[in-house]
Amino acid sequence: MHISVTNAKAQLTELVRRAENGDEIVLTRHGHPAVRLVPVKKALDREARSALLEELRCSGAAKATPGPSAARSQDFLYDDDGLPA
Repeated sequence: MHISVTNAKAQLTELVRRAENGDEIVLTRHGHPAVRLVPVKKALDREARSALLEELRCSGAAKATPGPSAARSQDFLYDDDGLPA
């Protein structure tokens, strides 16, 4: 919904209520979009943050595939005597 700043002054309470319920409210100035009303996201409490971080750690660990050992990553450059091939 686009509404001018002038008209929004009289309807601010209703516009805020609509934005909280998910409607997109854009305030315009001289016909051009100026600002958007959006609801404030609630901050996560300590337990919720910890649970989210643990979930991310587990999903990242599950996706990780071990690569070659760093100690052996350049063995192909040398022969059995340890000299450049």
